[in-house]
Amino acid sequence: MPFIPQSIGYLFLLLFGIAMIAITWFFARWRKWHSKEGFLVASRKVGWILGGASIAASWIWAPALFVSVQMAYQQGLPGIFWFVLPNVIALAIFALLAPRIRERLPQGYTLPQYIKHRLESERVHKVYLFPYFFYQLMAVTVQLFAGGSLIFLLTGIPLIIVMPILLIIALAYTLISGLEASVITDFVQIAMIFAIGIVIIPMAVGAAGGFEAVEVGLGGLAGNTNIFDPGIAFSFGIVTSIGLIAGAIADQQYWQRSFAIKKQKLSRAFLLGAVLFAIVPIGLSLLGFLAADPALGIVLPAGVDVSMIGVQTVAVLLPAWAVFLFVIMLLSGLSSTLDSGLSAASSLWVTDIAKPKNDNEAISSARKAMIGIAVLGLIISLAVIYIPGLGLMHLWWVFNTIAACVMVPTVLSLYWDRLSEKGVFWGVLVAFVIGVPLFIYSNILDDPVWIVGASLFIIVVSTGFCLLMPRKVPWKAKVERF
Repeated sequence: MPFIPQSIGYLFLLLFGIAMIAITWFFARWRKWHSKEGFLVASRKVGWILGGASIAASWIWAPALFVSVQMAYQQGLPGIFWFVLPNVIALAIFALLAPRIRERLPQGYTLPQYIKHRLESERVHKVYLFPYFFYQLMAVTVQLFAGGSLIFLLTGIPLIIVMPILLIIALAYTLISGLEASVITDFVQIAMIFAIGIVIIPMAVGAAGGFEAVEVGLGGLAGNTNIFDPGIAFSFGIVTSIGLIAGAIADQQYWQRSFAIKKQKLSRAFLLGAVLFAIVPIGLSLLGFLAADPALGIVLPAGVDVSMIGVQTVAVLLPAWAVFLFVIMLLSGLSSTLDSGLSAASSLWVTDIAKPKNDNEAISSARKAMIGIAVLGLIISLAVIYIPGLGLMHLWWVFNTIAACVMVPTVLSLYWDRLSEKGVFWGVLVAFVIGVPLFIYSNILDDPVWIVGASLFIIVVSTGFCLLMPRKVPWKAKVERF
């Protein structure tokens, strides 16, 4: 039985959508987004507090909200440790990368654009566009899958109905002013996440009997409280660390913010974002520990993905009004990444493919790109429903593995002036063609040794080609304006 009537669920979605659109309309600075620079990078004038909040909010997506609780529930303390640590490192590393790319391409918009400028290669540019577009497509798909599963679990509204509604909400306000809409709503959404979390999580702990119940579940279903457990570190820690750090580096959302935040405030903004982010999965992990306490009898309904265990915990322990607040909290996190994905995809399209001649064409092209990737993401998320055995965690691992193919070459492009076009092209291509299928096959086998081996193969081969095929003459940075 659903916890909330469908009629209330529809009303809730309507009000949530109206609120996000109204906030965007109220706060949008109209003069800025009428230009390409305003729409795609908020005129490069985003402050560090607003920028840091936006960075954190856009990284608080389905894995942070759902997989974090799932790991605490299944693997206990070591599971949540190996989830949070690489997530924080993934954002903190941009405190170094963001200022570096702004030095080398002050008026840039995307990472693939920088790669083309850096390596002077059309073929490498095209190879890079695949993981960067694919990452945004999967960002849309995963948020819709997780958000739809959440609303379906609580209200019974069919996924085929609720997922298009969630997409329309995010698309409606992001179309207004592009990245600026995303940054503004990110700030509001992360404020709601913290405000509601401070209320709901202590309530759930209290309703379960206090921290004694949390302590019982600290080991998760696996009964393991050793955060340095070698088995978890090997099977989950290595793959997750590679995937998360690679995911951030292959995510245009953070390069877009690297070009949008004031240059002198970049490091501060990304460090703030890392700290704000860390608080969320750590707090939510308490729900996973509670669910692992057998005395509470928290069980998921048949057919519901295990990543929804946190939602089920709140629904079992707390009254309906608290469940409503929790849903708002989760939807805020999902929406922040969904609109960020739409905005990032539009910047890739306008900058690296369409290349419009003027501001009006650029904004029109950006909006069309948002609609296009939104529709494609919806189609894939609907298709995922009918693939048996495919869950949120599987989607997350696969697209992070694709991102790993370009992780090392991207970092080298910023710091090693002997990096060559040939080394990057062959390294990334071999990693795509051999490494990614090997990783997928390893997951089908469900063999930790094969999975870790496939992940390490991608890193080694992409790095090896770059190092073995260096430029003979070091590259000299050229400052260009776009």
